[in-house]
Amino acid sequence: MNTLETIQQLQARVGQSIIGQEAVVERLILALLSNGNVLMEGLPGLAKTRAIKSLAKNLEAEFSRIQFTPDLLPADITGADMYFEEGGKGSFQFQKGPIFGNLILADEVNRAPAKVQAALLEAMEERTVTVGSETHQLPPLFMVLATQNPVEQEGTYPLPEAQMDRFLMHVNIDYTSEDDEMKIIQLVRGEEKRRGKATSEASQELISQETIFKARQEVQSVSVAENMDRYIVDLISATRYPERYGEEMGRLIDVGASPRGGLAIDKVSRAHAWLHGRDYVTPDDIQAVVYDCLRHRIMPSYEAQADGVSSSEILKKLVAQVAVG
Repeated sequence: MNTLETIQQLQARVGQSIIGQEAVVERLILALLSNGNVLMEGLPGLAKTRAIKSLAKNLEAEFSRIQFTPDLLPADITGADMYFEEGGKGSFQFQKGPIFGNLILADEVNRAPAKVQAALLEAMEERTVTVGSETHQLPPLFMVLATQNPVEQEGTYPLPEAQMDRFLMHVNIDYTSEDDEMKIIQLVRGEEKRRGKATSEASQELISQETIFKARQEVQSVSVAENMDRYIVDLISATRYPERYGEEMGRLIDVGASPRGGLAIDKVSRAHAWLHGRDYVTPDDIQAVVYDCLRHRIMPSYEAQADGVSSSEILKKLVAQVAVG
């Protein structure tokens, strides 16, 4: 089995326990291949945490969960210098926090105030943690998978724009279909019956970290034609100068995407092409990932918010008008 087949098998395994959310599972795999962080948003009970835990369960990786609460402290995430005394002599030793794992589930990240949310910034961007005068390196395989409830819900703190920009993708999760809802009930019922019972079935072999690193190397070799680069740039430019596409569009966006937006589309579109068996990027690859890469990087105007026009709807209007290079 080659690397692509192994990653596709990983996607299929995760998809078996996350019914009706195939697009979400694919986004998690794309983020893993792109070495990026993911923010997942949706109402409670839509399998955000389950999807992330299912991915971790099938990987040869250390999984850490951080439950964000209003009383959480930055040191609860990063770790701290602790004083130890032995043989009459004392010294400070650094005790690692849960951020020193491979897959980090930041559950309900917007339940904590900005100071705690900011504790993730350095780890997500620099892959290091600084405590006092010491900087500590995070593992080579490192990925933050954060979940948040809609900001309209009580007890939430909107993430600062700077932190939002550090997420490679912002994935929205919606309700499943009625048929999938019935399958979910049956799946969970079956899991409850099997829980606590001995089984003769052999456990599935975990996907190694070396396989992930090899897949990332293959993704980097996916070619991107110059006209595809131009298409990405045109999409980013459209968010910054929407008035070029009509007066109505100009009233919908206050701030466009940062340069990280274009880099994100480039990375994830290459991963999307590779995952679908191609060694080159097509407009379909770009259009498949543009919403997840940009919806958290644009700031809708007050007028758009008052009219109930979401970032995704604004992007849909822009993508329909930007010509393919």
